[in-house]
Amino acid sequence: MRGWEKNVRRPAPYVPGEQPKEKNIIKLNTNENPYPPAPGVREALRTMDPADFRKYPDPAAGLLVEAIAADRGFSPEEVFVGVGSDDVLAMAFLTFFNSSKPILFPDITYSFYDVWAELFHIPYECQPLDPDFRIRKEDYRKENGGIVFPNPNAPTGLLLPLEEVEEIIRENQDCVVIVDEAYIDFGGRSAAELIPRYENLLVVQTFSKSRSMAGMRIGYALGNRELIRCLNDVKYSFNSYTMNEAALRLGKAAVEDRAYFRDTCEKIISTREKAKRRLTELGFDFPDSMANFLFARHRTCPAETLFQALREAGIYVRYFKKPRISDYLRITVGTEEEMERLFAFLESYLSADSEREEKR
Repeated sequence: MRGWEKNVRRPAPYVPGEQPKEKNIIKLNTNENPYPPAPGVREALRTMDPADFRKYPDPAAGLLVEAIAADRGFSPEEVFVGVGSDDVLAMAFLTFFNSSKPILFPDITYSFYDVWAELFHIPYECQPLDPDFRIRKEDYRKENGGIVFPNPNAPTGLLLPLEEVEEIIRENQDCVVIVDEAYIDFGGRSAAELIPRYENLLVVQTFSKSRSMAGMRIGYALGNRELIRCLNDVKYSFNSYTMNEAALRLGKAAVEDRAYFRDTCEKIISTREKAKRRLTELGFDFPDSMANFLFARHRTCPAETLFQALREAGIYVRYFKKPRISDYLRITVGTEEEMERLFAFLESYLSADSEREEKR
């Protein structure tokens, strides 16, 4: 080993979903929104003056912070923004998880959590989901240095009722509890309504899913003023200009069109519920997802085999070759047309597979 190599950090990196370059594919593997952003986003983009890009953006991201605050009923001092919710969560890990006690999160969950914990040398313990893939609130009553979990959880899509979320927060008021709500807009009540009662609660959301802006990288956190001040202190110690000018303006435009936001979420929810019925008819079972994806297992066809067959047909879904979940595929809810093409392929493939089995 060369001398400098012994001091290199070597985390096991997060593996993002595949971003295929081919055209005419059906991309249901990264939980993107199948519909375009709000019309106001296009208009804001059209009217932007490229000359504005010569200057640094507002380090306080005031334009976007104020828009989010007004939309959510908070003060600007209770809002923090970053380059996607991953950036916000990473800042929160750095800021709040500095105890010698382990932080707690589920064993089947967003796979960036253990990456950040390893990278930042934060001790952690994974709490096993129950046999039905549900978070057990009683597992979070032990001594800890912080708690983080998604709600709805990923990749299962299961929602923890707000009453149980509150119980976890109430039982852990000596540490920060982060509720990662990337998918909350597709079903469920946000824990943001609990913030006035709990100074240790940080709620993180994103524009990548329900607002159709994954390519713009916008995320935010809601919390009491002291938590947000602490987050900003770390941000300014790391990178003052995290949000670019285009993201600030287009994000503001997205927030202001509430009707379009509600309509898009309702379309995805409707398509998701139809997909549950169709997949059940095709021999799949799955947790009752409240997100914009389904975590599905076929009763006879192995997930990895089906994943490869779908990929060869130009239909991309997500497969995790990990303990407990290697029989499942995560399928993003696409447009009605995309989902019909998925169902048509599955019906044909599974029928042929059943015939092959009968001939053996």
